[in-house]
Amino acid sequence: MAEPSVTRYSPAAVALHWLLALLIVGTFALGLYMHELPLSPRRLQLYSWHKWAGVVILALSALRLLVRLRAPRPRDVAMLGWQRRAAHATHHALYLLFFAVPLAGWAYSSAAGFPVVLFGVLPLPDFVPVSKELAATLKGLHKLLALSLGALVLLHLAAVAKHQLIDRDGLLNRMRLHRARA
Repeated sequence: MAEPSVTRYSPAAVALHWLLALLIVGTFALGLYMHELPLSPRRLQLYSWHKWAGVVILALSALRLLVRLRAPRPRDVAMLGWQRRAAHATHHALYLLFFAVPLAGWAYSSAAGFPVVLFGVLPLPDFVPVSKELAATLKGLHKLLALSLGALVLLHLAAVAKHQLIDRDGLLNRMRLHRARA
């Protein structure tokens, strides 16, 4: 349970939230853009960047989860019970997808026979065998999970807008990059 005196997330939690938000939105946009490109050196470069971003997202998500589990949470704003349950379910699903999307992408890359070489220098292990059939399944799974993450991010943004513009309950202040001046 949150300590009554805590009104904001920790600086580490805030920084990780916004860094991951930027990385996830950017990586999602890159994925949408690059998959339609014809085969070329540029497309291969973008796929490498997409994979690198996925690995970084995976690592930062693990760090974010550790911070989330260790740091006290700010007190909750007043919400109806169903809204609180929906918020908790959405956050749990977001955390699940923070891990599932990059892991499915990594598995797809492994199954397709295209190893992940982080920043072009650190080869990461393949954790599924090369298999055309498995690659096709994992490609579809990665896409479905990524689109689900995108939908949940939009839902999260809609909830933030509701709290900020309609409820005016100060919820956004808990995740601001700096303290609001009085």
